[in-house]
Amino acid sequence: KWVGESEKAVRELFKKARQVAPTIVFLDEIDSIAPRRGTFEGSHVTESVVNQLLTSIDGLESMEGVVVIGATNRPDIIDPGLLRPGRFDRLLLIPAPDSVSRLDIFKIHTKDMPLAKEVSLDELAEKTVGFSGADIDALCREAAMIALRDDIATKEVRRVHFERAMAEARGSLTDEVIKYYKKVKEDMGSSIAKKDKKERDIQYM
Repeated sequence: KWVGESEKAVRELFKKARQVAPTIVFLDEIDSIAPRRGTFEGSHVTESVVNQLLTSIDGLESMEGVVVIGATNRPDIIDPGLLRPGRFDRLLLIPAPDSVSRLDIFKIHTKDMPLAKEVSLDELAEKTVGFSGADIDALCREAAMIALRDDIATKEVRRVHFERAMAEARGSLTDEVIKYYKKVKEDMGSSIAKKDKKERDIQYM
C-alpha cells in the first residue's frame, strides 16, 4: 500500500511549486531523503526517492520561477547527483553565530519567558561562544525547567537558573567541527566548480 508514496509526495511537491511560481521549495535535512545511493543495502526506497527528486528538478516541465533550497548538517553524505550544475550547484556555509547573532537568538527564545531584571541577554550572548541556535534554545528551555523545579509557582526565570543551566551545557560548534565544515565546503565547492566547467566545455564544443 505504501510503496511509491514517498516518490509521489516529491512529484506532487514540485507540481504544486510550478503551479504557484514564483516560489521557494525548502527541503530541510535533505540528507535524510537524498543520501548517497548505494549506502543502504537491501532497500531501493531511498534510491527511488533520490531518482524522483533528480527527475523533478531536471524534468521536462519548466522550473522557471521555482528556487530549490536544501539544508543539511551532513553535506558529505548527500548523493553526488544532486550537486551537478543545474541542481544544487551553489553551496552556502552558514557560520557559527557571532555575539550579535546569539543575542538575537536569545531574544527569540526568551520573548515569552518572564525574565528577572537581573538577567542580561548581552552577557549570556558573550558567554555562549560555540553555541548554535539549537544549543541556545536548549539552554533557555533548561533554565526555565530549573526555575520550575526549584519552585513550581515561580513567576520569573532568574540569572542563577541560567548559570546552572550553563554549567551543564556545552556548545556543539567546537573548533574541530567548524574546521570540518569548512573543509567539506572547500572540497565540495571545488568538485562542483570542476563539474560546472566540464558542462560548459561540453556545451560549447
